[in-house]
Amino acid sequence: MKKLLAFVLCLAMVFSFAACGGEKDPAASEAPKAVLKMATNAYFQPYEYYEGDKIIGIDAEIAAAIADKLGMELKIEDMEFDSIITAVQEGSVDFGMAGMTVREDRLEKVDFTTSYANGKQVVIVKENSAITDVEDLFADGATWKAGVQLGTTGDIYATGDLGEDRVTQYNNANNAVLALIAGDVDCVVIDNEPAKALVNANEGLKILEATYADEDYAICVKKGNTDLLNKINAAIDALVEDGTIDTIIAKYIK
Repeated sequence: MKKLLAFVLCLAMVFSFAACGGEKDPAASEAPKAVLKMATNAYFQPYEYYEGDKIIGIDAEIAAAIADKLGMELKIEDMEFDSIITAVQEGSVDFGMAGMTVREDRLEKVDFTTSYANGKQVVIVKENSAITDVEDLFADGATWKAGVQLGTTGDIYATGDLGEDRVTQYNNANNAVLALIAGDVDCVVIDNEPAKALVNANEGLKILEATYADEDYAICVKKGNTDLLNKINAAIDALVEDGTIDTIIAKYIK
C-alpha cells in the first residue's frame, strides 16, 4: 500500500509539473504585429529628421498614429526623396510620406490619400541678396540660379518656371543651402517649415516674404491598392476628428 501510494503521489506531481509547464504567458502567445513600411527622406525638418539615430517629426508621428490605428508596427526607411515613389510602385514599402504634394504627374504613378497638412513653397536668399521678391526670379533677362532638392515640388516648380539651365538639383535641402552659402546658386526654393529650420541654423540667410506656391500634403500608396488607401484615409479622418494631427503639428510648428 505504501508503495502504491508513493507511485500515485509521484504521478500526481508529474502531471502537476506538466500542467504548469504547459501554461503560456498570454503576452508571449500574442502574435507579432504586422509591419507597415514607410518611405521618407529624413532631411525635411520639421516633417521628418534625425534626432540621434531616430527619425522624428510631424510625418513620423502621424505615421505612427496611423499604424497604431491599423494595429500594425511602423518601420521607417530613409531614402532619397526621388526614390520614394519608385519604392512604393515596386512594393518594397507600403507607403511614402515626406511632405509630398499631390500633383497630376505623381497621380499617374501612385494613389494619394486625403490631405493631412498644408504647406507652402518659399525662397531662401542671402540677407544682402539683390533678389528682394519672388517676382524678381521671373523678370525679363533674369539669370538668377535656384537650388532645389531633387524630385520635390520646389524642384518641379522651379525647373518648370525658370528652365533646367537655371536650376541645380541636390539630394537634400541641406546641400542646396550649403550651395547658396558658397555662392553656387542665388536662392533655394523649398517648403516653408524646413526653410525656417535651415535659416535658423545658418547665419546670413533669410526667407522672402512672398510665397512661391501653396500646396497640400498627402500619403502615397501603390496604384490600385484601395484596401490600404481606404484604411489610411479612415485613420486620418479619425486622427483629425480627435485632434491628434493638430496636436502633433502644433508640437513641431509653434
